[in-house]
Amino acid sequence: MRPLQKKIIADLKVKPVIDPHQEIRNSVEFLKDYLKQNSFLKTLVLGISGGQDSTLAGKLSQMAISELRTETGNDDYRFIAVRLPYGEQADEADAMDAIEYMQADQTVRVNIKPMADAAVSAVEGAGFPVSDFNKGNIKARERMIAQYAIAGETAGAVVGTDHAAEAVTGFYTKYGDGAADITPLWRLDKRQGKMMLEALDAPKHLYTKVPTADLEDNRPALPDEAALGVRYSDIDDYLEGKDVSQKAAETIENWYIKTEHKRELPVNIYSTFWK
Repeated sequence: MRPLQKKIIADLKVKPVIDPHQEIRNSVEFLKDYLKQNSFLKTLVLGISGGQDSTLAGKLSQMAISELRTETGNDDYRFIAVRLPYGEQADEADAMDAIEYMQADQTVRVNIKPMADAAVSAVEGAGFPVSDFNKGNIKARERMIAQYAIAGETAGAVVGTDHAAEAVTGFYTKYGDGAADITPLWRLDKRQGKMMLEALDAPKHLYTKVPTADLEDNRPALPDEAALGVRYSDIDDYLEGKDVSQKAAETIENWYIKTEHKRELPVNIYSTFWK
């Protein structure tokens, strides 16, 4: 095993083999414990895209909330699924299928197009042209603003979808989809998340579809693997301690080093990771 590979696996706590049913239970109990320990919280809030990660995080969240209501007799607990389209989204049908599958207590729709466009217009009005890629990050941050606004009005915690295959590559927007209060998928790679959805009898098309962040106007539905330059199967193999090609290993490790700042709190005078 490559030296950095060993360190990354240890840092991200990825297991080479999982029992999907046990990991489902681990995540559900984790969510329940968090709400019980922070008794002022009564809701879990999650943006639903219709892809694998939000489908799994949403199902786990609804399971946790449903169990808490039964165990405590407190009907204030609820799960809020949030649709956050930028205008009309091509994957709208998948998102609604995901919400139907997880049986969300409440569904909210916030069109982030006016918010994102206003932010771009304001910045460009100050003399800074905004690239399409940068606008994509603005969309991701506006989505998180909306989720935190809803959580702030409902005694809620925002659920994140970050997992090991995302964390190792830093494939998320800093303070956008990378911002959250609780991340029930952290420690799992993409393959393991798929195994959990299979165990939960999720609709197959929600976890076999091509993963895409779908943030850029000029490159809509750009596959994650095209943006990363490496396949998720190689990332998963790497995280599970298996051998991968030299090119795949170097690509993964280069992403890990380059995006270290995303996995750290804001830099302060005592920070050392970047030196």
